[in-house]
Amino acid sequence: MEIKKNGAQPSTKGSPDYFTGTVRIDPLVSAPDPARVSAACVTFEPGARTAWHTHPLGQNLVVTFGCGRVQRWGGPIEEIRPGDVVWIAPGEKHWHGASPTTAMTHIAIQERLDGKAADWLEHVTGEQYLGA
Repeated sequence: MEIKKNGAQPSTKGSPDYFTGTVRIDPLVSAPDPARVSAACVTFEPGARTAWHTHPLGQNLVVTFGCGRVQRWGGPIEEIRPGDVVWIAPGEKHWHGASPTTAMTHIAIQERLDGKAADWLEHVTGEQYLGA
């Protein structure tokens, strides 16, 4: 058994390679091999969002604060709020982030396949983000 004490893992800023806007990532779980699960609490300031990406084994998002958006490739932008749980299927191209006016925090849970939890793609354009 291992206990990670609250505050023992430092917050990081979301890399501009993978995010637009101000994003803070607080790691929660990074299970050692052979386990594959990882989880983080991710806070997006208004207008902040991920780039388009996929997950080899899928992803769960548990919204804990604010108002956000999620979109699957070819689908509508959907609003997400605290208590909502979003399942993204393996290999499904998508993005998620805050609304234009309100911050959003979610817990992101995914598994690594061959050491990789995500495949990052192109940035979401302003027009895509606004649904224009």
